[in-house]
Amino acid sequence: MKRLLIILLLTSIGLGSYAQQAAPATVHNFSLQDCINYAYEHQDTVKNAILDIKSAEYKVRETTGIGLPQINGVASFQDYLKTPSVIFPNFANGLYQILNQEGVKDKNGNVIQAVNLPPQKLSIYQPYNSNLGLSLSQILFDGSYLVGLKASRTYKELSQRAYTRSKIDAKVNVTKAYYQVLVSNEQIKLLDADLAQLKQQVDQTAAENKQGFAEKIDVDRITVQYNNLSTTRENTVRLLVLNYEMLKFQMGMPVNEEITLTDKLADVNFDGSIADGGDTTFYHNRIEYNLEETNVRLNQLDVQNKKARFMPNLMLNGSTAAAFQSSTFGTLFKYLYPSTYIGITLNVPIFSGGQHINQLRQSQIEVMKSQNDLEAIHNGIVLQANAARISYINSIKSLDNQKQSQQLAQEVLRVSKIKYQQGVGSSIEVTQAQTELESADNQYIQALYNALISKVDLDKAYGRIQ
Repeated sequence: MKRLLIILLLTSIGLGSYAQQAAPATVHNFSLQDCINYAYEHQDTVKNAILDIKSAEYKVRETTGIGLPQINGVASFQDYLKTPSVIFPNFANGLYQILNQEGVKDKNGNVIQAVNLPPQKLSIYQPYNSNLGLSLSQILFDGSYLVGLKASRTYKELSQRAYTRSKIDAKVNVTKAYYQVLVSNEQIKLLDADLAQLKQQVDQTAAENKQGFAEKIDVDRITVQYNNLSTTRENTVRLLVLNYEMLKFQMGMPVNEEITLTDKLADVNFDGSIADGGDTTFYHNRIEYNLEETNVRLNQLDVQNKKARFMPNLMLNGSTAAAFQSSTFGTLFKYLYPSTYIGITLNVPIFSGGQHINQLRQSQIEVMKSQNDLEAIHNGIVLQANAARISYINSIKSLDNQKQSQQLAQEVLRVSKIKYQQGVGSSIEVTQAQTELESADNQYIQALYNALISKVDLDKAYGRIQ
């Protein structure tokens, strides 16, 4: 009976596991914006950037806490196995010397002689000691602390801008992956259309061959072309699966979940006016430039901090304590010996061996380097924007040309079929026209992808993606 219960338990666990594995995956119907919003919540880089902001907030609170009162409590207990002693000279030596000098005699009539007795020792500690106390310190003035407050807030701003950059990167990567899936779907549609045409042509040529109107080689030639195109479609379908997984990876979505794209390629507006480079201040919209600006401010605050080290600082401090001493542990806390003080400490830097001035000069050099980096980033952004603008213009021009080439190739194929059916054309001419159409379709797909990617790169280059 016990063995039967174990078998039933294992069977139920196995069935439950199977039911979990067989559970259908979640299906998402997402537009491009839906995918971007999902990435903002689930993409690892974005989530870590949010955590960095939280950490920066705690850093600000930590720095602020330095200027608040610092209170510490202390409690101690000592059991002196051998109490320390205070050593002082034996005053009897001086007394004997004075008596000798005065000629004072002892009871036997002899002049008292000077002696050299060993030092005396006295213990001022009891064997059992205990101390309880509180100490207080408060900054009244410290230039470094004031600069540190500004630096902590700027550090928080730096983390917020890093979060913005992570969102921009996520948006760019998701958009490109989304467009890749759309383009792959479009490519499969074109391949299906070409396969349908080829299948019809294969069937028609095979029927003509049976009737003696077409040669066997014509059937073989068109069949080879059909098989090659079928293999291309199968490869594209497998790549489409990979493209979907890449999109989900960029979104931070588990790969076992299903996603359906609701946006269409027809919804994408290839507006040539967005390539207008008339705005000369667009680089201020780039997060890379903003980050370097923040880095410059941090270096400038570091210079102020080094200068503040040349200034005096003023501290308020105080302490209260209770001391207990006794020769026995049982009476240790019987008598209380309290002490309390309050005071002010002024620390004035006078000479530090040249350390502070050289540290200041190093920080000033860092400011100059960061300003040079800022200028280099500005020039790089302008160059990147010009390159993206030219690339976008070229890509939409190429896309228009490939659309026309695709239409011409379709027309050439149509005319070639008509000529072949009417006996004034050859099967080779039809095959060549079909091959040119496939090539035109591939070039169109590549031009379409290039146009979509260059559009994203252009928007990023001009700081339009936020």
